[in-house]
Amino acid sequence: MAALAERLEAALAGSRLEQVEPLSFSSLKTATPGHGQLVGRTLAGITCRGKYDVLCFEGGFRLLLHLGQSGRVRLERRTVTGRPRGGVVRLGFDGRPQLTVTEAAKERRAGWWVLGPGDDGPLATLGPEATSPQAAALVRSTAASRQLHPWLRDQQSLAGIGRGYADDICHRAHLSPFAIVGRLDPAERERLVGAIAGVLEEALVRERQRQGGLEGDLGDRFAVHRRAGSPCPGCHGVLERVSFASTELVYCPHCQCDDRVLADRRLSRLLR
Repeated sequence: MAALAERLEAALAGSRLEQVEPLSFSSLKTATPGHGQLVGRTLAGITCRGKYDVLCFEGGFRLLLHLGQSGRVRLERRTVTGRPRGGVVRLGFDGRPQLTVTEAAKERRAGWWVLGPGDDGPLATLGPEATSPQAAALVRSTAASRQLHPWLRDQQSLAGIGRGYADDICHRAHLSPFAIVGRLDPAERERLVGAIAGVLEEALVRERQRQGGLEGDLGDRFAVHRRAGSPCPGCHGVLERVSFASTELVYCPHCQCDDRVLADRRLSRLLR
């Protein structure tokens, strides 16, 4: 999302918003102010906060975009019309490409918010940015009695880490995804701090090489996520998965779990 914000800012910042076209009213998460209040305002810039891209307009108004797991952003010619499949919202800018957000999955998780001056909306509940000094201090000090993988993905703990990067961070830190965060020793916490910074910074470098919006299958950006059954990039053993109802996490039994294979979490236990 950070790299996407940079690309969108380069393409659209400084232009005037001419049109806001909701393509799915259920994806608009706010009622007031109305999206029509953005029309005619200049886009001052685009930033990223956690998993949200924040379009900042003159007068203190903001539009937030959250893509969920399958949202896509396209920059298109202004002549493109009609409702695309899985459409979320379309924004038209004066003399610039139009921004179209779609969603590929059946579960509608992508959304957008219109915020007035002084309203932080969902941003108010976010924890520190995952690569910030505040996040590093939290990792070093927290006594949270939660498993590591879901703690990393909890946006109220650390903002900006999704399931894929949580897999890669746990793998790089050589930590079980189900280690209890508050029980990590100082050395493990330092490995975790380094893994968070390294994985996310390298990901940002890769994402900056993309062009335009955000589209297509992004699974190739991960080191272990979605690669169950493939060789571990560290020890070359076989990567294993833990399956949930609609998702999975991937890990290396040797590098992360002292050669133990984790049971399917639907059984709520480890194979011993």
